[in-house]
Amino acid sequence: MKEELRILSPTAILGYGFPVESFRRGMAKTPHIIAVDAGSTDPGPYYLGAGVSFTEYRAVKRDLGIIIPAALEARIPVIIGSAGGSGGHPHLEWTLEIIREISREKKLCFKLAAIEGEVDKNDIYQAWRDGKISNLSSVPELSGGDIGASVRIVAQMGVEPLQKALQTGADVIVAGRCYDPAVFAALPIQAGFQRGLAIHLGKILECAAIAATPGSGSDCLLGYLHRDDFVVEPLNPARKCTTLSVAAHTLYEKSNPYLLPGPGGILDLKDTKFEQLAEGRVRVCGSCFREDEIYRIKLEGVRLVGYRTVSIAGVRDPVMIGAIDEVIAGVKERVRDNFKQETFTYRLDFKVYGKNAVMGPLEPNPIAEGHELGVIIEAVADTQEIADTVCSFARSTMLHFGYPGRIATAGNLAFPYSPSDFHTGAVYGFSIYHLLEVGAPCRLFPVQLMDITPGYSNRKAFNPINPVNPV
Repeated sequence: MKEELRILSPTAILGYGFPVESFRRGMAKTPHIIAVDAGSTDPGPYYLGAGVSFTEYRAVKRDLGIIIPAALEARIPVIIGSAGGSGGHPHLEWTLEIIREISREKKLCFKLAAIEGEVDKNDIYQAWRDGKISNLSSVPELSGGDIGASVRIVAQMGVEPLQKALQTGADVIVAGRCYDPAVFAALPIQAGFQRGLAIHLGKILECAAIAATPGSGSDCLLGYLHRDDFVVEPLNPARKCTTLSVAAHTLYEKSNPYLLPGPGGILDLKDTKFEQLAEGRVRVCGSCFREDEIYRIKLEGVRLVGYRTVSIAGVRDPVMIGAIDEVIAGVKERVRDNFKQETFTYRLDFKVYGKNAVMGPLEPNPIAEGHELGVIIEAVADTQEIADTVCSFARSTMLHFGYPGRIATAGNLAFPYSPSDFHTGAVYGFSIYHLLEVGAPCRLFPVQLMDITPGYSNRKAFNPINPVNPV
């Protein structure tokens, strides 16, 4: 076993970019692998449901156009997780097409492995009937209706499918929805390093230089994994890792400061220690992994909720600002009365920036103290036409709504744009956010190999029907 394994994380999310000079410094350290997370549920359920990426084509192509040629020249693998942002089939295909385009333009030849992350609804139905699906805390118990309403379901793979792809000798691995640390931990665990340390290092590397200070999601971070510890190092001299910055990122997105659940078990950080080293580096030791008796993975599914229209406006009248809650309540009642004979349903919401738009009812200081407010009027309905109708009526009602102390006879709202209403299209909500028991970690994640050549046709789409040893 190697005494040290070096992992280069170029950016927090593929498409967020990185300074070329930082990347060059990382490659000069002779990493054994380049790994990058490409997705998250942070942007919400829309992107999974719509089958589109929350990062842009040109930005992702720019990053991969630097990463892939450098890795091929150094003869080290590249692993990309949660392809296309959400890791469903269309997201995976989108990423593969970018890679094909890069290979054609740069005349690259390499072996590519694609791992499907989207799962069949019928398989989830069967697992639900067999009692193999459980709910996370604060998430309602799953129903058959939730499964039926889901337009797309992905499963969050662990390290094992990535390791299977590495065993094929693939130069580039593109995976569907992944447990974030998995792309960084797969090779080290396969090479015999401690699972707990490898996953904890992956937890730090997943957001790249965000774990440094000043933090940035658009800069590189290098990890050095050893038998009994790991070290993280920023690759931009303007940044440094501190025990505080690394420990803080360890706590990132965790409900329990000591335990981080993931596929197959829990990362236990009760004995973890952080040590400051010279040159802005930090050493970490003591992290361990506790395997579960039953291997579980997280499912993410979304359903179509309706269609959204929004209108953005500003309020400058101090009298209206003082009465904004009463005005909004009055507008809602007027809309309700106007459409009470209609059979359609809708949801009407007002977000008031400068008051409590960010935290809502949890806002500890709900009194508007500024001289102006920003108001977003949002209508969601079963069709775009109904959403347009409701938003338009709410906007015009608020524009001319009367309130005590009002002097002006002109409009109450200032609109920064014309047209004032925006059709934002389909709205999705999470329908599945549950745990699935699986008999084998790779069963749901077929791997397909492709030989990429400069003349590779963009019509040769990924076909998950021809997996490599899906056990």
